[in-house]
Amino acid sequence: MAIEKNVITITELTRQIKFSLESSFPRVWVEGEISNFKQHTSGHLYFTLKDEGAQLSALMWRSRVANLTFQPEDGMKVIARGSITVYPPRGNYQLDVDQIQPIGLGELQLAFERLKQKLDREGLFDAEHKKRIPEFPECIGLVTSETGAALQDIRSVLSRRHPSVEVILAPVRVQGVGAAEEIADAIKHMNQYGGIDVMIVGRGGGSLEDLWAFNEEVVARAIYASKIPIISAVGHEIDFSIADFVADLRAPTPSAAAELVVRDRSELLEDIGNLCYTMRGAFDNQVSALREQTTSLITSYSFNRPKDLVREFSQRIDELERSLGISFAHAAQIVHQKYNSLQRQLQALNPGGVLKRGYAIVRKEGRIVPSADLLGYGDEADIQFHNGTVGVKVEKGH
Repeated sequence: MAIEKNVITITELTRQIKFSLESSFPRVWVEGEISNFKQHTSGHLYFTLKDEGAQLSALMWRSRVANLTFQPEDGMKVIARGSITVYPPRGNYQLDVDQIQPIGLGELQLAFERLKQKLDREGLFDAEHKKRIPEFPECIGLVTSETGAALQDIRSVLSRRHPSVEVILAPVRVQGVGAAEEIADAIKHMNQYGGIDVMIVGRGGGSLEDLWAFNEEVVARAIYASKIPIISAVGHEIDFSIADFVADLRAPTPSAAAELVVRDRSELLEDIGNLCYTMRGAFDNQVSALREQTTSLITSYSFNRPKDLVREFSQRIDELERSLGISFAHAAQIVHQKYNSLQRQLQALNPGGVLKRGYAIVRKEGRIVPSADLLGYGDEADIQFHNGTVGVKVEKGH
């Protein structure tokens, strides 16, 4: 005998459940602690409401978010009003929230705030204790889970941006009992190991409970005591942990930490190329400037003044030489004229010239007889004419 079976599809079953739940709980008020809070790029809010025994998925549409008077956060206790709905593609039921009222922080959030205030008072967050992150690290230490997505993200970014950098992993648990102690011990061991330029400590995103290991005091003090600069990379951009405040640098995500810790090789090579180009340009400009300065100096009046002086002195010598020649010629002419004049005078006074004019010189015994009184009868004398001399004897006196 065949048994009749009433078989329905999953879609039909989900539809019946959806109708039953949504009609039974058209609008309810529930109290719980917010966890896994996320605001989608669309503007919708997705979170979980939980208490000691259960949890409920919840969402709030963007049109209702604008009416909120506060910013929901993980760990916050709230009263939420909404309708129970079913999301058929996943078969999940959820609370479609239209109103939220805060009623106080959850226990974890309170513990977070208390520890934050305590460490802040002790100076663990002070800027003067922050160590400088090296610009070109050769060895990077990672303190994270060896099975988590954060490790793969960091390695992927480092391999792409700077594959030559050395990476040393200290595998730890990043959530659960004992995770904080493992993280703190790994930080200490990294410092003892030596040769590490910078550390990245963190994990991927999660709820406040998932990230709680990085809010433990033991981790905060290990980060503070580290001699190696530490970058905290815990959760997503909206997640903040105690480790973020103590660390030397906070990265919004593990991938962002990897991008912050190393320069992109291609960008570095481009910077080096630009630097070389700039240096070459500066060198060429300097050479050109010096060449122009040299040319200007060579052609300047001051530089050419010695040449001008030489030329001026040379010209002055020529002028003096010409002047000396003229003066010498003039003086010679004057001397020549004086010579001619004296010669004429001498010629005029020359007895030979006088004799040519018909005069004669009378000598007696070789001596000139200037007067006829000096000759007597019978004296002998010589008479000199211009062309000869004749002897005479005085026969008749005056």
